[in-house]
Amino acid sequence: MGSMIAKTAFRRLCSGMRGGALRFAAVGLLTAALAACSTMPETIEELETARALVPQVEASPRAGVAATYVSDARKSLDRANRLSEEGGDVDEVRYEAQIAALNAQIANEKILTAQARDQIEEAKTERQAVLIEAREREAQRRAQQAEQAEAKANEATERAGTLEQELEALRAKPSPRGMVLTLGEVLFDHDQAKLKPGAYRTMDRLARALRREPDQVVMIEGHTDSTGAEEYNQQLSQRRADAVRTALIERGVRADQIETVGKGEAFPVASNENAAGRRQNRRVEMIFAGAGSQVGHR
Repeated sequence: MGSMIAKTAFRRLCSGMRGGALRFAAVGLLTAALAACSTMPETIEELETARALVPQVEASPRAGVAATYVSDARKSLDRANRLSEEGGDVDEVRYEAQIAALNAQIANEKILTAQARDQIEEAKTERQAVLIEAREREAQRRAQQAEQAEAKANEATERAGTLEQELEALRAKPSPRGMVLTLGEVLFDHDQAKLKPGAYRTMDRLARALRREPDQVVMIEGHTDSTGAEEYNQQLSQRRADAVRTALIERGVRADQIETVGKGEAFPVASNENAAGRRQNRRVEMIFAGAGSQVGHR
């Protein structure tokens, strides 16, 4: 560009001169033009570097994390290109190119940092997934082992003794009405009629024994202490008796083998004047028809 400007000036000057003056001026102008052209090298290393770096960061999918630096790099590169095309000062071209390259480098560092951060997060997510999968496999393995152990225990229990032996093991007591098994308040939360998980083992044992003796009838009686309204206590005692009946039926006992009744607070076995007595009165009794220590049948 600088060379073209010099040549144009040279022709204009020549058109206004004659003879020796023309030759003298021509030589001087040509010398100046050549000197001007020599100040702008064909290749400026800083500019070429900037031209390589800036488009790279602009094309990055994560350029947004360093948007300001990318924008500043592009502006400086555009100024450097414009100065170079117009034959501007080489030092200014180099300066703008260096600024463009520096901004591009800073932008690239930020992009690389963002990429590393994303990779770390991805690795954490993958590690968490692997750990969860490992825990799930371990939990499944333990569950299978527990099921196998329970199955073996159930087989052993099924081969165990009769209903009478189960009742004796559960400390049932003989009475004129038959064997009486008392289930204390440990089977229910206070003022609740839902069986606690700890009651299921006893229900399992009784249900297995009753399934082996389908003619056996059991009467389930619910009892409460005297705290609260009498009508409410009667209803609570009935719900507790029904909860035990439901648990047995769910375990395969026929419904016609079980009868229930709520006795409320009417039949205490201890004083309701103290906490220990009230705990004894809050109970469910299971009466297995028969006399003495013999389990009866209908």
